[in-house]
Amino acid sequence: MSAAAGTAAEIAAENPLAAGLERLPLAPTALVIFGATGDLARRKLLPALYNLAHDGALPERFHLIGVARREKAHEHYRAECEEAIRAFSRRAPDPEVLSAFLKTAHYVPGTFDDKHVYSRLAELLGRYDEQAGEPLARAYYLSTAPSFFPVIVEALGAEGLAEQSEAPVRLVIEKPFGTSLAEARELNRRVLAVFSEEQVFRIDHYLGKETVQNMLAFRFANGMFEPLWNRNYIDYVQITAAEDIGIGSRAGYYDHAGALRDLIQNHILQLLCHVAMEPPVIFNAEQVRNEKVKVLRAIQVPTPEEVADISARGQYGAGHVGGEDVPGYREEEGVPEGSRTETFAALRLEVDNWRWAGVPFYLRAGKRLARKLTEIAVALKPVPHLAFSQEGSLGVRPNQLVMTVQPNEGVSLQLGAKIPGTRMSIRPVNMEFNYGTSFLSQSPEAYERLIGDILLGDPTLFTRDDEVEAQWAICDPVLSAWQQSQRAPSAYEAGSQGPADAERILLPGHSWRAI
Repeated sequence: MSAAAGTAAEIAAENPLAAGLERLPLAPTALVIFGATGDLARRKLLPALYNLAHDGALPERFHLIGVARREKAHEHYRAECEEAIRAFSRRAPDPEVLSAFLKTAHYVPGTFDDKHVYSRLAELLGRYDEQAGEPLARAYYLSTAPSFFPVIVEALGAEGLAEQSEAPVRLVIEKPFGTSLAEARELNRRVLAVFSEEQVFRIDHYLGKETVQNMLAFRFANGMFEPLWNRNYIDYVQITAAEDIGIGSRAGYYDHAGALRDLIQNHILQLLCHVAMEPPVIFNAEQVRNEKVKVLRAIQVPTPEEVADISARGQYGAGHVGGEDVPGYREEEGVPEGSRTETFAALRLEVDNWRWAGVPFYLRAGKRLARKLTEIAVALKPVPHLAFSQEGSLGVRPNQLVMTVQPNEGVSLQLGAKIPGTRMSIRPVNMEFNYGTSFLSQSPEAYERLIGDILLGDPTLFTRDDEVEAQWAICDPVLSAWQQSQRAPSAYEAGSQGPADAERILLPGHSWRAI
């Protein structure tokens, strides 16, 4: 990647805040993407790899191998890679860097259950090792339908591709990791029969976002927050993942998943862990993930009788989004008539430990809502004396710390301030920090950070086997109760705030933030 190697110095010159930052050395690596022509690879993985190349963050010796069903020449695959990068990269491609990157790409055709695919893959990897004069690190990225995860894993093991003595071998698995606790346990069993846990990187792209990582910095690097970060000062926490889009062409997947499996079981519970975890003794992968598992195990798993009180679900109907008329969920192409799949889900959970006892965590996620927004709002308890109630004053309101994950990453703190004039009138004002303006540069895409960590072998931002199972243990009772309930999801209009029924799970004095 010599064409890209000098780019890091150029970036440091453009952005003074990047000066002095050194990248850790990367071992020569072959990255194999199974499902290389799929939507995820085109929209996220290939652009992320290009941007890593642009920043000089790929190994000096790097090979990309795409594996997919259709027959095509290497040149055809490289042309498809170029098209995807030009369409979806966050920056306009540099011709020299792009050309050097595309030369690393190689294609292996065949179905994932064909043993000849893996023998050809082994032959190609062996040839790269021979050219390098040393074994290359290997990373297998499963960007496929979940049904192929165990098929590919077991085929890699049968071909002897799961380990080598002189260089690391890693396995990357996309979500969803099972659709229930039983499925997650079975998938873990089959994966760990071939690979060790240290080799497995279960990816959750939310954990690659700067705001999610910065949450730990805000908590543990600022003395003003940590003394307040407990049940004595925090009234409640609210985590929202709202999308304004519908299901598009994903009806086949989404109608079997629903909002709880699609977003809350993985992304939102991971955000909750970052808010609620104790400071690790050392900031390494094992200690950080140990603390997250403690949080998940401290969450009170709802009984079937409690599910109705602590959960709400909805399904969008026809409405208006972005000035356009959009159909309801049941009118979307591929959705079965009379489907009861939820497109909106909300939960009230509690973390039953010393720090958080009695503090409700409100989680909600949905499609076809008012706008695209992912945020964590931490509401502090109100001050005990409300003396500022003059006419024209909005009064003292509880302070809120809001961390926005998307679309615009940043943090805001809502404070009470006096309105200029002769009266003591109070209104809320925001102190804001935005990544783009504060660091004079665009934040890397989440997949750039995560792929970089895979190449480094750093699993801190990836979920461990016991984490995944603990997340499913929380969601399984809710899904079971909904399945057995005779009550259909509440209807809500596309482009709205979601179903009114979601208000029911809030405790007195609490309210949902506007989306």
